[in-house]
Amino acid sequence: MILRWAVLLFCGWLAATVSGAAGFGGALLLLPVLAHVVGGKAAVPILTVAQLLGNLSRAGFGWRDIRWRPALLFSLGAVPASLLGSWLFVSMPSAWVLRAIGVLLLGVVALRHTSVGTREVPERLLAPAGAGVGLVSAVAGSAGPLGAAVFLGLKLGPQAYVASEAVTAVLMHLTKSLAYGRLAALSPGDLLRGLLLGGSLVLGSWTGRTLLARLPERGFSLLVEGLLVVSALSLLLGKG
Repeated sequence: MILRWAVLLFCGWLAATVSGAAGFGGALLLLPVLAHVVGGKAAVPILTVAQLLGNLSRAGFGWRDIRWRPALLFSLGAVPASLLGSWLFVSMPSAWVLRAIGVLLLGVVALRHTSVGTREVPERLLAPAGAGVGLVSAVAGSAGPLGAAVFLGLKLGPQAYVASEAVTAVLMHLTKSLAYGRLAALSPGDLLRGLLLGGSLVLGSWTGRTLLARLPERGFSLLVEGLLVVSALSLLLGKG
């Protein structure tokens, strides 16, 4: 068991490094490994606690780059929807949601290479988009690729994009953690495991930010779009 957790903590650092550089992707890499160690049902609440710490560190490292207005508008929809999604998580299977997300992500990447996709996302759509992301995040464990797709449309610089998206993730994961605890989906032992795993994510967030500072803007866009495609294919081809 000790060896498994050593491997898991290394995977957590690696996943958070990816998230710190691209703004998302950590949960996609880490959730299968965590589910193997603790089981599928326990993995989502544990990962939620860990992601809370990881995203809090990303927001802290990029504090000066945060764009508060879009982040808070997005969160107006994301936070209440996370509460609803947390209730759905304990009462329904979530596998059917994942393939729909996969199709949507491929559509987002394709749209970004059209004249429509190059336009900036209007502010009036941020709260509804946040609601959709918050709901899916609580039901399926994470919706990082969906949130990334929305924030890419805001045409922010790499540092501002990563830090602003992290703020919304902190608010969603805090809401979900409290809701899971209230609904008895997060035991005290799982809370401790989440905090332990979160420590490795904090370290990875710092590593990822260091890499991001050295990445050219065009390379950043390609990295994010590549991860969106990988995320989509993994959701479409997974066993569910």
